[in-house]
Amino acid sequence: MGMTMTQKILAAHAGLDSVSAGQLVLVDLDRVLGNDVTSPVAIREFNKMGKDDVFDKEKVIMVMDHFVPNKDIKAAIQAKTCRDFCNELDIPNFYDAGKMGIEHALLPEQGLVVPGDLVIGADSHTCTYGALGAFSTGVGSTDMACGMATGKAWLKVPSAIRFVLTGEMPKYVSGKDLILHIIGMIGVDGALYKSMEFTGPGLKNLSMDDRLTIANMAIEAGAKNGIFEVDDVTLAYEKEHADRQPVIFKADEDAEYEKTIEIDLSQLKSTVSFPHLPENTKTIDECGDVKIDQVVIGSCTNGRFQDMKEADEIIRGHKVADGLRVIVIPATQEIYLQCLEAGFIRDFIEAGCVVSTPTCGPCLGGYMGILAAGERAVTTTNRNFVGRMGDPKSEVYLASPAVAAASALTGKISSPEEVVG
Repeated sequence: MGMTMTQKILAAHAGLDSVSAGQLVLVDLDRVLGNDVTSPVAIREFNKMGKDDVFDKEKVIMVMDHFVPNKDIKAAIQAKTCRDFCNELDIPNFYDAGKMGIEHALLPEQGLVVPGDLVIGADSHTCTYGALGAFSTGVGSTDMACGMATGKAWLKVPSAIRFVLTGEMPKYVSGKDLILHIIGMIGVDGALYKSMEFTGPGLKNLSMDDRLTIANMAIEAGAKNGIFEVDDVTLAYEKEHADRQPVIFKADEDAEYEKTIEIDLSQLKSTVSFPHLPENTKTIDECGDVKIDQVVIGSCTNGRFQDMKEADEIIRGHKVADGLRVIVIPATQEIYLQCLEAGFIRDFIEAGCVVSTPTCGPCLGGYMGILAAGERAVTTTNRNFVGRMGDPKSEVYLASPAVAAASALTGKISSPEEVVG
């Protein structure tokens, strides 16, 4: 029996000719990632092992993004723990305030992940890098510590679901709408410990930013990882961002999938996930009259330049609704600069938005946009669990940048067509 893309990457990194679903394998790691919340725990466990150095200084990455700039004393201590560790061990890929970004936007931008890589990260949305044709998955801080020490990790080979994409998405419909549509269709456990593998002729119509958004939210369907077939779009992106040569793994024609799901992109509509699970989706014409108090445009899911551009095209020249808080967060310093040069920052501020330096803050209810009881937010983030962005009695609605921007102008969940015409 042939192998899927994911199985081929795992086999290569385990030094095996082949692997099959359910098999436990010890794999070599290309990247080990942590952030300011998860890395301090990993550092403590690493020190307990009695290790005096990491397995490869170039392959360990720490990004200060959740509470950076530090929001309080505890956050400052966490960041200092990471800073001291990386300084002591001369780890070059340490990203702090001033050169940081939201980790899952930063690593692709900096060329730190290429097709064929195997990446673990102490953050559940590490699955983002599957957009590049890499195997990447979230792990706990203890696994991160072991990865830093040994350069290896134990993984169970996942079975796979294949998504065959055809057609082209309509205007104002993006990768966020596609992944919300999929999660609404299969549920939050519909791909539990499986690989979500994306292929088909419609793939060429998805930008890299679309793909990064889709892979980012594979975990919200319970998946072990999401992964895209490498094509010309991937290779063009890597040529621009990375120095390392990609290794391309393509699924065998006789690879075994638990199921194949075909999706015609041209039939998609703007989609919103209602509280309190990502699977609770409605198309924009089913949403009804939902008044909101806050809009957040950013995060590791939708804080890239394409996301900012989509929002700007709708917000430019308008004012946000009275009484509404609109927070815009470019995902990296480079994206922030691109937005400045394109005039987006002026457009957002003149419209009445708050523009923040890169941070994960509001997504996990940390800071920069906490909700009070009874408040509702439309956000381009990835989770809308009870209390995710603040008080347990608040509500979070997940949407694309286009829907979030349109809603910012009306004060209620709105379609871009309703605002732009």
